[in-house]
Amino acid sequence: MSRFPTLLVAALTLLSVARAATPPPPIPPTPAQEKSHPAQIPLWAGGAPGFETRRAEPERTEWRQEPDIVFPVTFNIHQPSLTPYLPPRGTPATGCAVIIAPGGGHMFLTTDREGYDLAEILARRGIAAFVLKYRLARDRAENSPYKIDDAGADALRAVRLVRSRAAEWGVKTDRIGLLGFSAGGEVALLAAARHDAGKPAAADPIERMSSRPDFFAPIYPGGLQRTDLTFAKDATPPAFLACTFDDRMPEQLAAFFGQLRQAGVNAELHIYSTGGHGFGVRERPLAVTGWHARFVDWLEDRGFLK
Repeated sequence: MSRFPTLLVAALTLLSVARAATPPPPIPPTPAQEKSHPAQIPLWAGGAPGFETRRAEPERTEWRQEPDIVFPVTFNIHQPSLTPYLPPRGTPATGCAVIIAPGGGHMFLTTDREGYDLAEILARRGIAAFVLKYRLARDRAENSPYKIDDAGADALRAVRLVRSRAAEWGVKTDRIGLLGFSAGGEVALLAAARHDAGKPAAADPIERMSSRPDFFAPIYPGGLQRTDLTFAKDATPPAFLACTFDDRMPEQLAAFFGQLRQAGVNAELHIYSTGGHGFGVRERPLAVTGWHARFVDWLEDRGFLK
């Protein structure tokens, strides 16, 4: 009998042990901070409804260490906001806008590779991008007063805000979508299911705007186990879905794709072979690194970039 299978198993075992023994990257000695970014715009100038007195509390940023990467995370968010990245001078604007909701398990926000990094890429493609800082139901700073539905309310307000300032930002009011990573993907699901046409009698002009996103893109999303969200052909915008085979959710995301298809909602699904959870925007020798190019292709196919 050939010894090749035995030798292969032994080699793979040694490789696995070596990887397990490799220490994670060290935490930098300097204080954690987000990368430089444009000024944030509060979703509500006076603070989130019901929590106005907390709007002045400062955000906090700390290092998070994972087996192969160390990165800053932001939390203690009491003034939800948008950070705008508009196409640079000389880049033709498409009129499309993408609101980006970073992930972090509703405990913190991975604002760089799941926020600002992607926003920069989209802006260079002529797509206005807005990084959403939403309230965290499990904020690591304290016992949070918020619920996940409050994050969903922040996303709906973000859509209204971008729509209300569309002319100022060179955006078309029917090309405003929402992309979310992990917990931010659950926020995108909430927005896609719970939008409304606006409140004509509202004193706040922003609230008179529709909160319906024109498309949504849950990327390795949380919230797929929820049973309180309804999706239908006439109400739900088209969807772009992506995750990896070696993540914990391919079956759930594939089932969600099937749910959308059965409801008559147009959707595109990408399941990459490897890359794990939280791939965001990272330069690695993996096919999943190019997922955001496929997202832009999809926007083009759907007519959002014409």
